[in-house]
Amino acid sequence: MLINAEHLLQYQRCKRRPILDINADKNQRDAPNDLLTKLQQDKIAYHRGILAEFNYEQPQYPFGNREAAQAATLELMQRGVEYIYHGVLLSNYQDWVETASDEYTILSRPDLLIKQPGESCFGDWMYVPANMELGKRPKQEYQVVAAFHTQALATVQGVTPDKAWLILRTKDISYSVDLAKWTPQMLQILAEFIQALELSEPPEMFISRQKCNLCHWHSQCYAIAQAQKHLSLLPGVTPVRYAQLQELSLTTLESLANASPTILEDLPGFDSVVATKLIIQAQAVIEKRPLILPTSLPPTELAFTAPVELYFDIEAQPDLDLDYLLGVLVVDRQNNTQQFYSFLAETPADEELIWQQFLDLVWQYPDAPIYHFCVYEFDTVKRLAKLYRTPKSLVNPVLYRFVDVYEQLIQSVALPVESYALKVIARWLGFEWRDKEASGAKCIYWYDQWLETGDRSFLDIIQRYNEDDCHATRSVKDWLANFFQNAHQLAIPKSF
Repeated sequence: MLINAEHLLQYQRCKRRPILDINADKNQRDAPNDLLTKLQQDKIAYHRGILAEFNYEQPQYPFGNREAAQAATLELMQRGVEYIYHGVLLSNYQDWVETASDEYTILSRPDLLIKQPGESCFGDWMYVPANMELGKRPKQEYQVVAAFHTQALATVQGVTPDKAWLILRTKDISYSVDLAKWTPQMLQILAEFIQALELSEPPEMFISRQKCNLCHWHSQCYAIAQAQKHLSLLPGVTPVRYAQLQELSLTTLESLANASPTILEDLPGFDSVVATKLIIQAQAVIEKRPLILPTSLPPTELAFTAPVELYFDIEAQPDLDLDYLLGVLVVDRQNNTQQFYSFLAETPADEELIWQQFLDLVWQYPDAPIYHFCVYEFDTVKRLAKLYRTPKSLVNPVLYRFVDVYEQLIQSVALPVESYALKVIARWLGFEWRDKEASGAKCIYWYDQWLETGDRSFLDIIQRYNEDDCHATRSVKDWLANFFQNAHQLAIPKSF
């Protein structure tokens, strides 16, 4: 059985995914989504940019022929080529661990093999591996994979390199991996992965929204989780907390809903507030109704109706460090009117212009609260103000008017939802986006497509999505304010 670096990378992120990649029916996988396609394209472009600085060679071999791939790589290494791109190294797992089974073949394909002075089977030179990663930090999974490539390289050249490199998207582009630290951890993770491969069933799924959304097994795992009412679908249940709940046999919504906070509050990942909130969250899901958190106060910043209210949402392109769309919905309650303003940077150079347009608009309503969902809008206004040297006298009064609907909500009420994302909450309230498949992630892809093709239909769908986000924020804000104003409808949770 073949084990490669991608398996080891994914196993660190999700113990289930690489097992399915090897053993499950590939026809059951989800189709690649737009953001995943974009990330793959970005990685190719990133590699090309880095490789432009090197005089490298790449082994040539028939597609799918691993033995020919290694032979071509070894030929380049024997010639002493300075830089080898995507060389292929094969070894047996038994060469790494003497007691290991001989049925596992290790395939290593480091991004670069870099020639260094030293002694190896090739002569008075040796190679060290380097991987080019889109991330800006030397994450554990990157360093474990670097150690994996180093171990494979050692079996081929007869000497273990004393270093491996990560090439990251930072000012300090090269990062030296501490192999003395990461090689033992890599071998332990690899052994655990092989043990998991030998089990009759894949590991238990855990739905982690950030990590799972791009996985091609997401639909399959999510369907299983829903059928089981798995606790990973409950907001607030992290992998660390779930492990603690398993130790106490609190693995169902019902058992958690009936638990006492006192048995949880001293455990790792918990405290008295988290324990109480998580139990009430389970109760809300079971009872299918919102429940007030007992330690909260009514969200006073939402409990009034201003004559004019502003709802603010941003679309950004992180790779360009660009906030290209500042959308503001102006709701005039006195005159019963509303108008949406879409300040759009058609090119990255227009960001300063739309920033000024945004300031001009919000200063037309100096007393209007500015509602937004999550902290990004607040942080972005501070960033843009600093970037374009906007006087504090123009920015601070605006920031003072910001009201984070998300923070107000999660501190005061538990909803019967799987997530506190804007889309999930607004749809629970009955709100729908005009473009069903639109998302913030897809807008990143669509804006790139606009820059590449000049097709304005990409801008149109982004602007519709952004406007709908503003209306969705309003719907959540209005619901929360009404919920607390109508005291006779308040749902009080179980007492503790």
